[in-house]
Amino acid sequence: MMEFILNNKTIITSKNSGMTLLDFIRYEQHLTGTKIGCREGDCGACTVLIGTLQPDNTITYQNITSCISPLGNAHGKHIVTIEGANLPNELNEVQTSIKDNHASQCGFCTPGFIVSLTGFALSENEKNSENALDSISGNICRCTGYKSIEKAVDDICEKLESKTLLHELIDNRFVPQYFSKIPERLKQLKTKSNLQSGITYVSGGTDLYVQQADNLIENKVHLISNNNALKGIEIKNNVCKIGAGTTVTELWNHNELNIIFPDLKKHLKLVSSEQIRNMASIGGNFVNASPIGDMTIFFLALNSNIVIIDHTKGERVLSLKDFYKDYKTFDLKENELIKSIQFELPSEHTKFNFEKVSKRTHLDIASVNSAISFSLDDNTIQNAHVSIGGVAAIPKYLNKTSAFLNGKPLSLQLVLETNEMLQKEISPISDVRGSSRYKQLLARQLFFAHFIELFPKQFKLIDFVQ
Repeated sequence: MMEFILNNKTIITSKNSGMTLLDFIRYEQHLTGTKIGCREGDCGACTVLIGTLQPDNTITYQNITSCISPLGNAHGKHIVTIEGANLPNELNEVQTSIKDNHASQCGFCTPGFIVSLTGFALSENEKNSENALDSISGNICRCTGYKSIEKAVDDICEKLESKTLLHELIDNRFVPQYFSKIPERLKQLKTKSNLQSGITYVSGGTDLYVQQADNLIENKVHLISNNNALKGIEIKNNVCKIGAGTTVTELWNHNELNIIFPDLKKHLKLVSSEQIRNMASIGGNFVNASPIGDMTIFFLALNSNIVIIDHTKGERVLSLKDFYKDYKTFDLKENELIKSIQFELPSEHTKFNFEKVSKRTHLDIASVNSAISFSLDDNTIQNAHVSIGGVAAIPKYLNKTSAFLNGKPLSLQLVLETNEMLQKEISPISDVRGSSRYKQLLARQLFFAHFIELFPKQFKLIDFVQ
């Protein structure tokens, strides 16, 4: 049995926890402001807010795409649709800004934009246009050309100023009055009741519900997104340990990781929209086993290990680079689950970079992606690790390429020679994302891009023009 609050209504339902939140909202509750668009988490028309009660009695709201979110993940939460963001007899401030700046035309995408921007107003993020635009990074509009939406965003930020407390947002017409009662109402829910369990493990659903939605909707699934044993980021004794259920947003918001990896947010922005980052788990990306899984490529270059758990046999540790066996085939036995990922922290001499090419700059599946890490001491490369996706049947750790770099002085000649080794180690095939020859060229260019990005004074693009 699932219990949650949908807008201002307490829901108790025994519906299949694997059905999508979108279908429950539209077909069971008849709230049709949440639109059906792509059903792949791409367009944002189905955006809702999911609110989680915190120990300090506040609620953290995040925008998600309900079309690929299992209903069971709403258990114990506050779900807000466009109907729940409405004020009783007037437009709220987000809606007013959209109207006044003519930021809606056909209107199909508008509810999703409003819900995302309402989530931005409720967030602890600094109320500036950059963060506001991030909040709608997963909302697509085919009519306005976005300039009117950007003007509305600026207007909303001006109205918000320093208004961050819930009562201030209520008093200033950003959210309805009933929001003030939600924390106490969530406490009263019977959240310890057992959800349905099944054979298929599902965390955020951002991969599985794109690939297998019909199958998952009709069958029982084992939801693990709220399993605290799989969550959290711990940095101790020069090792970073990340729970497999940790979301990409939790990486994004982790202060220490942002210090260790100064370009972390820039890299993660290439991975997905805010809605998907709020849902997608690290472990889910690994077991999807896509040859172009962005987070897999990221962590391969950090020479990471994964901890695998079987509740009857205990734990085992495996190098991530040894996890993948063939296309969509990996070393995970029946009843096993990835518990965490861990890697040694970079030293002050470590260089790290992630690159990606896709048809769109952001929010798209990679044609080829790549990451690299190595230490540089007295201009000599050590502890090199190079990974690349889209050029083999698996996310590829380049053993020979990495070994070739080690112990050699950094130079243009070394980079050129290492690329020759890289080309021998990859075997791309032609598919919808490009021909094999195109992917070979992308692999070369991304490898060169690592060094241009990491050493802008030493290497220029013209150095690699052939």
